Amino acid sequence: TALDPENPFSYFFLDDDFSKLYVAENRMQKVSGYFTILAIIISCIGLFGLSAYSAERRTKEIGIRKVNGASSLGIIRMLSFEYIRWIMVAFVVAAPVGYIIMEDWLKNFAYQVNNSWTVYLVGGITAILIGTLTVSYQAFKAARKNPVISLRYE
Repeated sequence: TALDPENPFSYFFLDDDFSKLYVAENRMQKVSGYFTILAIIISCIGLFGLSAYSAERRTKEIGIRKVNGASSLGIIRMLSFEYIRWIMVAFVVAAPVGYIIMEDWLKNFAYQVNNSWTVYLVGGITAILIGTLTVSYQAFKAARKNPVISLRYE
């Protein structure tokens, strides 16, 4: 101010300017995280209801299989594999789409990050585990039922 009283000295921190550039990205990360959790919860509720309906609809079949000597583990595997197969199909469709979208989004940044396939593999395995845990409760409940009760009124 002693050298030029008309124009006072203005200063800034460079890291503050850089952080202002990424405000929108941080906001998008937070919002997408919330929506991801919401989507997982809604899909688990839907999958739980669908597996409960399927187990109820197949009560007689499960009873006949148990009477003929099927193990509980075999019945759980039979009921769970039906849904795991659909989760795998969804992963095969979604992984390339996600890869393309991420490649397009990541190329706009100054510092490039590799878009590794392991991220998608971990996501697919996590989806299969969440789906298996969701369905296996209903499958376990259906497999533990007494087959006499389900076949009594036939």
